[in-house]
Amino acid sequence: MIDEKGFIKEAIIRGKGVLGVCLGAQLIASSLGSRVYPNREKEIGWLPIQSALPPKETPRFFQFPNECLVFHWHGETFDLPPGATLLARSEVCENQAFQIDRRVIGLQFHLETTPQTARELVNNCREELVPAKFIQSEETILSAPAVRYGGINLLMQDVLSFIVQPGN
Repeated sequence: MIDEKGFIKEAIIRGKGVLGVCLGAQLIASSLGSRVYPNREKEIGWLPIQSALPPKETPRFFQFPNECLVFHWHGETFDLPPGATLLARSEVCENQAFQIDRRVIGLQFHLETTPQTARELVNNCREELVPAKFIQSEETILSAPAVRYGGINLLMQDVLSFIVQPGN
């Protein structure tokens, strides 16, 4: 993914807003010289993240809730890129979200998930749903109420609004 990483790095250098989700966050980290590697455990399903910043740290950084349930489907992690601020972590994955300056955010989890995309992930990647501490069953994943999807989608809207705020 050499071309993709070059494109991402150029966008960051030019001060463009960049949001990386899962592989996208890993590509941001890698394009800036950080290591991407297998995490000690896979995270698949509805699992919590915790804010890595003190409440109301500064309006310069996106503030996640102290703890919230988000959708995960990853087995990799990354070292934080130079100059990045850690925004969120989880029990099994330290680097869940980071920010560089005001316009670059990487998310290891999926705030864009809808009931349909969750079903498609399960249907196409079912073989990854093996019994493990941080891997939920197909039934658990797909039984999430609509309000849960709505909550993460609103959080994604907040992230996107933060990145494109006028004057950034």
